[in-house]
Amino acid sequence: MKDKFRDEQKALAEALIDELWRHSEPKKLARLEIMGVPVAHSVGVSKAVLRKMARSIPKDNLLASALWSSGYHEARLLAVLCAEPESLQQTVLQNWLDSVDSWGLCDHICRDLIRFRSDASELVFLWASDQRLYFRRAAMASIANLAVHREHLSKELVERFVRCILHISDDGRLHVKKAASWALRALGKRGFFEHDIAVAAAVELLERESKPANWIGRNALKELETLLEVPERKRLLSSKSKMGKQAVVN
Repeated sequence: MKDKFRDEQKALAEALIDELWRHSEPKKLARLEIMGVPVAHSVGVSKAVLRKMARSIPKDNLLASALWSSGYHEARLLAVLCAEPESLQQTVLQNWLDSVDSWGLCDHICRDLIRFRSDASELVFLWASDQRLYFRRAAMASIANLAVHREHLSKELVERFVRCILHISDDGRLHVKKAASWALRALGKRGFFEHDIAVAAAVELLERESKPANWIGRNALKELETLLEVPERKRLLSSKSKMGKQAVVN
């Protein structure tokens, strides 16, 4: 019975991939190439089409695995959207991440899958200690997404996240240090407590004898130093943003 169900999910995955090809657009492929996505493994379908397709598909991890196994970039994006976050085994998630070949797919996993998991912070600390490029980026991107979307983060967890950012700050790979700055800025926007900790961390990074750490600190401070409180918003906003500028004028 289980094998029959698996075969049905595989057949559905193949049908969904055929549908992806029907939505293929050459201009989308060109854009993906600019973003560093291997065109040889891409179909060229917009995120809007993928999300529309996902809404008609039940959450199912066997189907998600079948889509992921196809190797197509868009099928993998769709796999993330139709996976059941909490019941997807860590080993499967680790295998997926190990085969990620672009920062966009990595960030998609963090935004649409990892942030919904109860073990998200556990994965952050696990992956931050991993030297592989997209594992480490996933740690930072997950911090950023949790900072934006998770309503409650304890002070202790925020402090641990910041220490995690400081820990990987000597990693000079572009996709890691950009994500580290993103994570620090996202935490700093949650409120004044988080802002003070993020600014202190950025200053510490500037004082280190490490070019990657200096870059992260400098890049993060550009935004952290402009943040202000806007009454109708829960998060701090940059004074350079449209709403922030209006708040300054008023």
